[in-house]
Amino acid sequence: MKHFFSELRLYFCNHFIAIVPSHFIRNWYYIKIMKFNIGKNSSFLMTCVFDCAKHLSIGENSVVNARCRIDNRGGITIGNNVSISSDVTILTADHDMDSPDFAGRVRSVIVEDYVWVGTAAMIMPGVSIGKGAVVAAGAIVTKNVEPYHVVAGIPAKFIKERKRELNYTSSYKRLFQ
Repeated sequence: MKHFFSELRLYFCNHFIAIVPSHFIRNWYYIKIMKFNIGKNSSFLMTCVFDCAKHLSIGENSVVNARCRIDNRGGITIGNNVSISSDVTILTADHDMDSPDFAGRVRSVIVEDYVWVGTAAMIMPGVSIGKGAVVAAGAIVTKNVEPYHVVAGIPAKFIKERKRELNYTSSYKRLFQ
């Protein structure tokens, strides 16, 4: 019965709460019911979906834009002033393809302060993205990204280094989004 109510909570989160056009209501549900740790002025825009309750922490002034898939089973930590663009997928679980029984495995993802993840990028399990890094749109990140590095491509590779004088706020809330 416990499993049933856990799945019901997740279903309600991903199919009803995700489309409520109110940051206040969505954040209330995410904090009180899903047990996410959400910092001041941070928000998830509409239609984000999650793979479980708990195991998600987001700092202050950060935004996760619409239609993102957040697989938080292995734990996700997102820092302050992070901008995650629409249609991004963050994965923390996969299968060991060399395992005779197709064993599942979970590995946490860390996204440090001032990171910008471009539209439709994918972050794979076990990856850390360093402070101030940029992940280009459509990139698939399979390895750790050093602080202030810009990565792009499939798999993501180093392109250039970003300037280190970052002092902005990523807080972004649109009405009815």
